[in-house]
Order: sequence, then structure tokens, then C-alpha cells
Amino acid sequence: MNTQSLPQYETLVLERQGRLLTIRLNRPDALNAVNLRMHEELPEVFNFAALDPHSEVVVLTGNGRAFSAGGDLDHVAHNAANPHLFDSEVRLAKRIVFAILDLDKPLICRLNGHAVGLGATMALFCDVIFAAETARIGDPHVAIGLVAGDGGAVIWPQRMGLCRAKEYLLTGELIDAKKAAEIGMINHALPLAELDAAVQAFAERLLQGSTNAVRWTKVLLNLELKRVATAVMDAGIAYEAVAQRSPDHREGVQALIEKRKPQFGRQG
Repeated sequence: MNTQSLPQYETLVLERQGRLLTIRLNRPDALNAVNLRMHEELPEVFNFAALDPHSEVVVLTGNGRAFSAGGDLDHVAHNAANPHLFDSEVRLAKRIVFAILDLDKPLICRLNGHAVGLGATMALFCDVIFAAETARIGDPHVAIGLVAGDGGAVIWPQRMGLCRAKEYLLTGELIDAKKAAEIGMINHALPLAELDAAVQAFAERLLQGSTNAVRWTKVLLNLELKRVATAVMDAGIAYEAVAQRSPDHREGVQALIEKRKPQFGRQG
């Protein structure tokens, strides 16, 4: 294993195998839920991967049972009680999205388990997604009274079309990996035991290709994604910041803590 010049992180683990760099979300006891430190480290790790001279292909995955359960509940509850803290943190979501989009190396998602909220956003912004067939994917911001402003409104329509994206983002419903593959949202859903071999085989295929041709083709394909992200992200972050201050969000978080159905207010 090539361990040359690998930085250390609190919530992430890096490893190299030849010219393949793997980034692992590493809060397994919390199902790799994203806390403030992971929010801060994610843009850094994608920037490192972009500049790393010892790798040509990158894999993103999670340690443990889940890929990422989305926002850490304790952290979300703390922000709900202190809305001003959310303002600076929500901007990190934009940094994460654009750090992924600016990575010109192929980024493969090894979706080892459930991907929710920001976890789903990160997975869907990857170039090619191999998922365990038991995994589920969803962006349930609305379930806690929030706007899907941290990237979901950008990438879901690009992956599955506007019609389906509205259905899932407006309800927060999760999709199982088999259905996600059937509708073209992800590339492959397969048994967990076969996941590593499939990811490795695809990575090797890319590594054997023309580095510049592969990279520049990805850059070209990402131009439209960047245009959409540039148009949508600032408004999404603003809407999410406003929703974060709402009684519905506080009720949604409390209901999640108490494991009950939220009772949201009504307009008009």
C-alpha cells in the first residue's frame, strides 16, 4: 500500500493502493453522520485528492454499516437551538459540492450502505456509483422542516430527471439501490460481497486508460453540472438557512429525537 504523503483527519481515513486513492468517511459508530468537523474536513480532502501527485482515480466510501446517515442528530439539534451557528456552517456545503466538482480525477462511489441527506448528495455527485443492493438513498430534509438546499436540488434532477426528483425531494422518501439502478439514478446495485471486486475492476479499467483523455472528458461532462450548481447553490443555502430558523424545523428535530411523527404548522 502506498502511504506516501497522506494527511491525517479526525473524521476521514485515506489509503492508497497503487494509483488508487480511497477516502473513507470514518465515524462508523454514528453511521458516518456529518458533524461540524467532517463538514470542515470534506472540502479539504477533495482538494488534497485533486492535487495528489500519487493517485489518478479516487474512491469515496464509508466505514462500517452505512455510507453516511446525513447530519449528526446532536449537531443538528445544537444548530436548531443556536441558528446563528448554522449560517457559517451551511456555506461549507457549497465548498463540499464544488470541491467534488473541481476534482478532475474520476471519483467512484462505493456505496456500502445507506446514504441520507448530505450523504446522498456526496454520493450522487460522484462520477460512477456502485451500491450494495441493501443500501437506500434519500434526502429527507423536508422531514425535519428544512429545504434541500445543500446540493440535493442540484444533483437529483440531473440524476433522475425533474419529475422524479420533485417526487422524492418533496416527500423525503428513500429509494432502495435496486430501484435507483433501474431508473438510472446510480450505475450498479449488487450484493455487498461483490462490491469491492466491482469497484476495483472499474478503477483498474480507468487506471489503464489515457489519463488526460479520461480527466478532460470528466471536466467536459462536469461543465453543465457546475453551471447548474452555480445557479442554484446560493439560493438553496439561503432558503435552508431561513427554514433552519422556523418552528417547523425545531418541531422536526424534536420529533426525530422523540421518535415520533412531527406536527408541522400550516400556512394560510
